[in-house]
Amino acid sequence: MDLRRRRIGEEDHDPSFVLQKVQPALLGLMDGSVSTLAPLFATAISTHSTHKTFFIGLAASLGAGISMGLAEALSDDGKVTGRGLPLGRGAITGIATALGGMLHTLPFLIPQLSIALDFAYAVVLFELIAISYIRWHFMYTPLSRTVIQVIVGGGIVFLVGLALGYIGAS
Repeated sequence: MDLRRRRIGEEDHDPSFVLQKVQPALLGLMDGSVSTLAPLFATAISTHSTHKTFFIGLAASLGAGISMGLAEALSDDGKVTGRGLPLGRGAITGIATALGGMLHTLPFLIPQLSIALDFAYAVVLFELIAISYIRWHFMYTPLSRTVIQVIVGGGIVFLVGLALGYIGAS
């Protein structure tokens, strides 16, 4: 299976590195960044408490990291697929998932909600752009397509979180 579609003037990436390291990290980063958006922002909007929001984000990030790490490690032994050792893939995916959720959770250590939200919005935008870049750079997904897919997907989850937060606050 050839994952490479070479761009002019660019060296090919080692397919086993992409399959065994980049793909599990990208999977985790995408899942952590997107799956924690709704609970985090719903909590922030409904409670107006950066303290509670931080701990919900922490719980969601760590829980998602453990879940995704186990799911990836148990998905296959890597012998048939060439995806590498299960423990390594699981660790990469789990850590990347937790990191993806924690990046936009950290701003809620700021006690003032409006400032914390502004920082969190900026971090989410950075995460989505970073995911798009990684997909473009290593997976050779066309940049315009990956930006649209990642931003639209993340945006939908973000809006669900905001809507539920406003419903919960009323």
